[in-house]
Amino acid sequence: MPRPQGGPGRAIAQRLTLAALILLGTVVVVYLGRDGYADNQGSPLSLLDAAYYATVSLSTTGYGDIAPITPSARLVNVLVITPARVIFLILLVGTTLEVLTERSREAIRVGRWRRRVDQHVVVVGYGVKGRSAVRALRADGVPADQIVVVDPDQHALAEAGRDGLTTVVGSGTRTAVLREALTERARAVIISTDSDEANVLITLTVRDLAPNAVVVAAVREAENIPLLRRGGADQVVTSSDAAGRMLGLATRSPRVVDVFEDLLTSEVGLRLTERAAAEQEVGRGPRECLDPVLALVRAGRLIRYDEPEAAPIRRGDRLITVRDVGDHPDPGGTG
Repeated sequence: MPRPQGGPGRAIAQRLTLAALILLGTVVVVYLGRDGYADNQGSPLSLLDAAYYATVSLSTTGYGDIAPITPSARLVNVLVITPARVIFLILLVGTTLEVLTERSREAIRVGRWRRRVDQHVVVVGYGVKGRSAVRALRADGVPADQIVVVDPDQHALAEAGRDGLTTVVGSGTRTAVLREALTERARAVIISTDSDEANVLITLTVRDLAPNAVVVAAVREAENIPLLRRGGADQVVTSSDAAGRMLGLATRSPRVVDVFEDLLTSEVGLRLTERAAAEQEVGRGPRECLDPVLALVRAGRLIRYDEPEAAPIRRGDRLITVRDVGDHPDPGGTG
């Protein structure tokens, strides 16, 4: 689940570090004044004895086998070691309460999330591709609390938590982990790990859990596309091939690559969007629409704008258009 930046783990680590420093400082104080202490065995205090006395004193165990016998040693115990003992105990008790409180809050958050979440998006893998996918989702209006990130890397999950996303730790290849992300209720699953083999296995597992969800998977090598298709992926994006084609295209048509980059980013400039055909567009051709139409989807089939059956546009068609990011709302709606 999402955590604030730094999180309770950092606060607990800081408290434990301070407690260790107090213990170390007490050892130093006792060892420097070791002549003022007596051991019931009659031997002088060693560094180990000083560490032992500091530990049992700060923890209030107090076996009594080592005791201050000179006025100066007793004064040091009153003015230094006793206050250090109080602070030491407060730190340890506070740390324990912090852990218990955080666990309780976490359980409450998980319970609330499980009760209300439905038709959410699960993103398996929060690397470069996963983060880009989430940015695209957020830019398209998907709220952060409707996105769940699954990743075995705690650092990646910490970043996702700072972005306000719900997180589940573990490998997406495991059914139990995907169930924890409530994949069976998801409307879409994005699979974006760096391993083609893992993506194939995750696709098979996701399709078994959520037969009606839209499954989109990334793949590095084009030869693995058929495996993902047979595994149940609705769409497969080839990252290495796409990047290679863009690199080759940039050598002779760099401005075309600029346009591609513009279309792929949703923050500024142009963007690709899919929307329902507006009432005033029904009966017209793709070139007569409000926005430039690249293709349309009819009964689940993709039709390019220049194919004969693209005209006229029919009710229920969905148009894939190019629009300015700051342009008017979609005339046909985005639902």
